[in-house]
Amino acid sequence: MSEETLVVTSKVKAYIKEKGGMNTSAAAIPALSAKVRELCDAAIESAKKAKRKTVMDKDF
Repeated sequence: MSEETLVVTSKVKAYIKEKGGMNTSAAAIPALSAKVRELCDAAIESAKKAKRKTVMDKDF
């Protein structure tokens, strides 16, 4: 089963086009979602260590 996309594809493509004048390959979106997933997993662990049930900005 494929992992769910965690980013808004159109927003990411628009940002890359506006910022760098480049196109975005279809493979870039799952890779970016994987990075977001990694960041979220680390933030979850940080919140757990702090005995919180809320992930906060400082957890990232």
